[in-house]
Amino acid sequence: MANTSSRTLRLLSLLQTHRYWPGAELADRLGVSVRTLRRDVDRLRELGYPVEAQRGVDGGYQLAAGAALPPLVIDDDEAVALAVGLHTAAEGAVEGIAEASVRVLARVAQVMPARLRRRVEALRAMTVPAGWGSPDRADVDPGVLTTLALACRDGERLRFGYTAAGGRRTDREVEPHRLVRLAHRWYLVAYDLTRQDWRSFRVDRLSAPEATGTPFRPRALPAADAAEFVRAGSGDQPRPYRVTALVYAPAATVRERIGRWGAVEEVDAERCRVRMTGDSLDWPTLALGSLGAEFRVIEPAEMVEQLREWSARFDRAVRD
Repeated sequence: MANTSSRTLRLLSLLQTHRYWPGAELADRLGVSVRTLRRDVDRLRELGYPVEAQRGVDGGYQLAAGAALPPLVIDDDEAVALAVGLHTAAEGAVEGIAEASVRVLARVAQVMPARLRRRVEALRAMTVPAGWGSPDRADVDPGVLTTLALACRDGERLRFGYTAAGGRRTDREVEPHRLVRLAHRWYLVAYDLTRQDWRSFRVDRLSAPEATGTPFRPRALPAADAAEFVRAGSGDQPRPYRVTALVYAPAATVRERIGRWGAVEEVDAERCRVRMTGDSLDWPTLALGSLGAEFRVIEPAEMVEQLREWSARFDRAVRD
């Protein structure tokens, strides 16, 4: 039987991953009697965890929502996913979240074991943000991502199975370079040793990656960076727009309102230049319109046409 402290943590972990546990099943999972389980549940309640109990022959336990957020028990992959998610949020554009994310990330990193910090840092350092598109929505195992990231960072060859768009599966051995997040997906940029050429692999089509332990000397990537390489090979991906506008307002004012979503460069005390990048012109239009200041679009021509279209639409909306 596990000692009381480790058993209590195990109980908490089980309650956090299952909505409702029949008492007998939960006791069996812990290797204790139903009576001992009741004492362990009482111990969790003393620590501030709101555990609800249902009495009777078919009675059981579940963790309810509480007035305060108690400490969570998470496994290694969940800890890595949490840290990477916090890091992304700390650099993101959701107002009010970045500062809190930095504080929580600092706490998580402080208590994270060295083996997990190594995985988190590898994934962060070996991921190239593409600068446009949305966060990843594909079903990708965090363990797969960290395996790829560690191989990129440590310069080790990788073996994995890969399923092409047509459904054909092949075994690959590559020299991994970088991970790229682009338009809802993760990609691995690597030199394919079988085909003797650079390739980008969708991570959600990749299975059972394994580092071979064989080191390699880095090759020169035939692109400015890994993100550009993936874009060039993805003809179905939207081309990013680069918007530049002259805004007739002080740089400090503009930076405070939309600085996190673009670069703001002071021209003089009353004007600034704003640069934004996106796969759609809708967001730059909204951002510039929210400033409450006069502005002039410098590029691209498509942005000028978009503003004319929006202007006509708004004009029609207020006609009698």
